[in-house]
Amino acid sequence: MSHCKDREFLNFLLDRFKIEKEKFDRSGIYAYTQRLLAYNSNKIEGSTLTEEQTASLFDNGTLPKSDDYYRAKDVEEMNGHFLMFNKMLDTLDEQLSQERIKQFHYELKSGVFEDRANGYAIGDYKKRPNMIGMYQTVRPENVAQEMYLLMDWYCNQDVNISVLAEFHARYESIHPFQDGNGRTGRLILFRECLKNGIVPVVIEDANRNEYLEALKEYREEKSLYKLINLFEKEQRFYLEKCEYFM
Repeated sequence: MSHCKDREFLNFLLDRFKIEKEKFDRSGIYAYTQRLLAYNSNKIEGSTLTEEQTASLFDNGTLPKSDDYYRAKDVEEMNGHFLMFNKMLDTLDEQLSQERIKQFHYELKSGVFEDRANGYAIGDYKKRPNMIGMYQTVRPENVAQEMYLLMDWYCNQDVNISVLAEFHARYESIHPFQDGNGRTGRLILFRECLKNGIVPVVIEDANRNEYLEALKEYREEKSLYKLINLFEKEQRFYLEKCEYFM
């Protein structure tokens, strides 16, 4: 798409998000995007809920009858993601900040019993070291400084897809929260696309391995090549899905 058409699409998207959210409309592009982003982002992190179950939870707050058990944490985090998306829309006019990111995390995690029972910080940076697989992340006592440096760098950039790829990779390497880093990071990615006139990126669970490999490439080689390519592919995916509503 041309830059002009990108802007036209973004204006349409923002208008529909606002109108449909206020009307509690469950049939348009707002509801579709809520379900799409929540399903894929949670699935990447191991959620057992299906697309149908996610849609039912968003549309009417219930889950279809099933012979299988529903994992409470999956349901709580899915509902939290819906709230986090709404908080993102409500604060879209504001500049991204550490406090805003913490608010997103609070919306995602405040209703998750398991995390509270485990003593995880909710809406605040981690208190215990954590890892990404075999990779160490920034220690808790250094997170605030590393996030300050990241935000200071980002706020001085002319934002494009390459800048967003670097922000996302650096954010995930810091891993500022005890849990929920990927989901908050992917929501920030979506938000900053919207805010900067860029076709949004929705990472599909189907491309999970490609996504993880791209983040690994950045950690080990500081290369963004795979991540930028994936983001561009996911932009096309989301745009094609949205054309139905236009």
